[in-house]
Amino acid sequence: MITGSASTVSGRLVLDDRIAGGRIAIEHGRIADVILDEDAPATDGPYLAPGFVDVHVHGWGGHDAMGDRAALDGMARRLLRRGVTSFLPTAVTAPLDELAAFAERVRTWLPDAPPDGAEPLGFNLEGPFLAPARRGAHASEYLQVPAAVPGVVLGPLVDGLRLLTIAPELPGAIDLIRWLRDQGVATSIGHSAASLDEARAGYAAGATSTTHLFNAMSGLDHRAPGVALAALLDDAVWVELIADGIHVHPALWSLVRRLKPSDRLLLVSDAVALAGTGDGRGRIGRLDVEVVGQRVTLVGTATLAGSVLSLDAAVRNLVAAGIPLPVAVAAASRNPLDLLGVSDRGRIAVGQRADLVELDPALRVLRVMRAGAWFPAEAA
Repeated sequence: MITGSASTVSGRLVLDDRIAGGRIAIEHGRIADVILDEDAPATDGPYLAPGFVDVHVHGWGGHDAMGDRAALDGMARRLLRRGVTSFLPTAVTAPLDELAAFAERVRTWLPDAPPDGAEPLGFNLEGPFLAPARRGAHASEYLQVPAAVPGVVLGPLVDGLRLLTIAPELPGAIDLIRWLRDQGVATSIGHSAASLDEARAGYAAGATSTTHLFNAMSGLDHRAPGVALAALLDDAVWVELIADGIHVHPALWSLVRRLKPSDRLLLVSDAVALAGTGDGRGRIGRLDVEVVGQRVTLVGTATLAGSVLSLDAAVRNLVAAGIPLPVAVAAASRNPLDLLGVSDRGRIAVGQRADLVELDPALRVLRVMRAGAWFPAEAA
């Protein structure tokens, strides 16, 4: 770690709408000034981008988000070395008492999360309110119907909960979306077989995002369109994209780019604990998974079970597909923060927290700054 109360870093600044040569002055962990050099070409030096934010990540580097405090520490530290400066530890479907224990564990860990790791902004629950037919890599025996879960059970989950996935067609789902909205919790439609009208009802009730667009949801069928079309046609709705080329064919990335406003695209990893450790077997929740190359599946099946994608790789993949770097970077930084209502970071602008990632010309992470302190990238 390299620290200092005041410093300056220069390079190619990835701004909201362009790339410009310039310098960033940093004082006491915040951006004090942004000096653009109109005479310097935007082709020299490293790229400087806002730190990445992963709002849907189940683990990294052998560390499981649903594990103990040491696992959360390890996950945060490994994520930071890949350019992620803020994140939401994400749980999968489990018994309600285990989800409550996860929530309490994260809450008590938040104040003591390591300063040399990505900063947790709360937590994410991907389940248990999912459609059985679209459950993907979630244990069917622990799925819940919203109408059957009393408020007294949900209450202990709310503090620190920033995002929850829900299938809007389930009994009681619309009421739950409204209740969570009133509690200040964002909801994301996903793992759903909803019709177009059911999905639109979910968004109208207050759902603001879409969990891993196209995956585990009703799609673009020309006679029976579902969640994917509802999400793509609603300009106010965010959509998550797992840009590994496995979960969604790259040809569809261009479709998303054409249909969605740029500020409503979210890059997420959906990474499992095995991410960053190579091929092998492990678990996600109660289910056994296997990593072969870049593909994660339930053991013995072809069912995808998360990814081993990192957000820096996702940014590279989008750019390689022809999407402008500022758009790709915003999808991995500013946009997820906007979804969560976090406004003190995510942009290269005066007053913002100095969370930055320095990238080489091939968009690989060189080093990462969290609140004004530099940390080395993970060794390749």
